[in-house]
Order: sequence, then structure tokens, then C-alpha cells
Amino acid sequence: MTGIEPRIDPLAEPVTTVSAWNIANGLTMLRLVLVPFFAVALFHGSGHAPGWRVTAWAIFAVASLTDRIDGEIARKRGLVTEFGKLADPIADKALIGTALVGLSMLGDLAWWVTVVILVREVGVTLLRFWVIRHGVMAASRGGKVKTLLQGVAIGLLVLPLSGALHAAATAVMTAAVALTVVTGVDYVARALRLRRVVRA
Repeated sequence: MTGIEPRIDPLAEPVTTVSAWNIANGLTMLRLVLVPFFAVALFHGSGHAPGWRVTAWAIFAVASLTDRIDGEIARKRGLVTEFGKLADPIADKALIGTALVGLSMLGDLAWWVTVVILVREVGVTLLRFWVIRHGVMAASRGGKVKTLLQGVAIGLLVLPLSGALHAAATAVMTAAVALTVVTGVDYVARALRLRRVVRA
């Protein structure tokens, strides 16, 4: 016995030696910086000024776009780092959490929806830290689809929509909540499986 914890290939990606100071991680940090600007725009004018809601949507869209771009750049240029794999979901949760709480405070989204999504997101983040000594759990395909649905639904709810368009936004959010719960259960199973394999 050497006392060194083994890394488990089926459930965790290998350690990289790439510097954390790279363009992919820079985009992730930009997403974090945009969060307060999004919040200010969302609540400006009592939170229901059409022009400011469109501005908030634009900021949210740019921030969400960086999530897709930073991942693609990291994979294509070999810039995947342990820092990036942890910072990226944290930046996502900061953006999504701010948007959900803001919409609920403005009466545009039921609080139970916000609570369910945030409990799942915080829970998964804690799970990642719980197993970090044994490996970093990369986002699953279902988790990526969940993030996409959440982003589309929140973006639509941020916009000053009404009628059929608002109903469509509600339908997308319903699908996002369902997938949020399902993928949350999957992450719990993956974390427990990783711990069991390491102990074996």
C-alpha cells in the first residue's frame, strides 16, 4: 500500500497539467462577472420595465453563451483543467440562481420551482466536493440538456412575453424542472458508485 488514492477512469476524467490561466477559464470568470449586471438590469424600473427586461435578457444570453463556448474551447484546445471543471458549474449556478430568485421575487415564477432547482444544484455541487479526492464528476449528457432547458426557459421568462409565448415559456420550465430532478438523482447514484469503487 502506497497510501495514494487511485483515480477511477469510468467515473472521473484524468488529471491534467494545463494551466488554469487560459481563455476557457477566462470566459467562465466573465460569466460570473456578468451576474450582478444581469441582476441590476432585471430589477431596474421595479422589475417590469420592458426595455430593461430585454436588456437583462441580452446579458443573460451572453452569459449563457459563454458556458457553451468555454467548454468547446477547453475540449478542442486541450485546456480542460480541474479548476475549470469546478468553476464552470459554480458560474452556471450563480447565473441560474440569480435569475430564478429574481423572477420569483418579481412574481414571475413560483417559489417552489426556484427552491426545487436550487436545492438540486447546491446538492450536486456539494456532491462534487464530497468525491473530489477520488475524481471530478464531469457533467452528464442529461445534465447538459437540463442546463439548456433551464437557460431557454429562464430567458423566455425574463422577456416581457404574454399569451401563448408565456405559456410556451412555462411549458419549457416544467420540462426543465422534471429533468432537474431526474439528473439530480443520477448524480447522487454516480457519487455513491464512485465512493464504492474507490473503497473496493
